[in-house]
Amino acid sequence: MIGAIIGDIVGSRFEWHNRKNKDFKFFHADCFLTDDSIMTLAVARAIVDCAGDYAALSKRATAWMRRLGRQYPDSGYGGRFYQWLFNDRSGPYNSFGNGAAMRVSPCGFAARDLAEVKYLSRQVTAVSHNHPEGLKGAEATAVCVFLALQGADIAEIRRAAAEYYVLDLTLDEIRPNYRFNETCQDSVPQALTAFFESAGFEDAIRNAISLGGDSDTLAAICGGVAGAYYGVPKALRAGALNFLDQQQAAILNEFEDIYPPKEG
Repeated sequence: MIGAIIGDIVGSRFEWHNRKNKDFKFFHADCFLTDDSIMTLAVARAIVDCAGDYAALSKRATAWMRRLGRQYPDSGYGGRFYQWLFNDRSGPYNSFGNGAAMRVSPCGFAARDLAEVKYLSRQVTAVSHNHPEGLKGAEATAVCVFLALQGADIAEIRRAAAEYYVLDLTLDEIRPNYRFNETCQDSVPQALTAFFESAGFEDAIRNAISLGGDSDTLAAICGGVAGAYYGVPKALRAGALNFLDQQQAAILNEFEDIYPPKEG
C-alpha cells in the first residue's frame, strides 16, 4: 500500500496543474498527502482491527474512514463523500467515484485468496461507493494488487483486468484527449494501463501522472499495483515518509508488520 501513498503524494501537485509528460521532479516541496492516502490508511487500520475475521470489516472501515477523515478534513474529499464522513447516519450513496479504487490496495495485501480479495474489496467499498461501477473499479484494482503479490506477470494481471474493462488503448492514444475525470470507469482502466506499460515502480507513477486528469488518484491506483508488482525502492519509501505525520506512519507500520511490503 506504500505504493499507493507514494503515487498520491507525487501526483498531488499535478491534480489541478496537469503534466502531459514524464519529465518532472518526483518528490517536491509542493507535494502533500491527500484524501487518497488518508482513506487508504483508514482501510488498512480497519483490516488490522479485524485480525483475520472480517465479519465486521464494513463497520470497522466506516468507523476508521470517519475517524481519520474528521482528523484531516482539508485533504481534498469530494463533496458527497465529505458529507458522508461527517454524518454518522449517512449510508452508501450510489457513488461510482474513483475514491472507491484509490483506497482499496490494502485488501490485496490482506487477502488469502482471490475470493477473499473480492469479498474484502466489497466490504470496504459498498459502505459509500455502492454503485456497480464503484464496486467494479475497487475490485479490479484489488484483484490486480493481489495477483501482483502472488507473482503473476504483467500479461496475467492484464488478462484479469480485462475481465472488468476494455483495455485496447495505449498511453500514447489516451494522453492527448484525456481530461480530468473522477469516475472509476474513466480512471481505473487508464491507471492500470500506466502500470501495464511501465518498466519499473517509478516509471509506472510517471506514466500515470503523464496522462493528466485526476493525477493523484490515477497515480495512487497505479502505484498500489506497481508497488505490489515491482516493490518500492527504499529511497522512494524514505522520501514518502517525510510527508506522513506520526499517526499516519504508525498505521502504515502496523499494517506492514502484519502484511510486509515487497521491497524494490
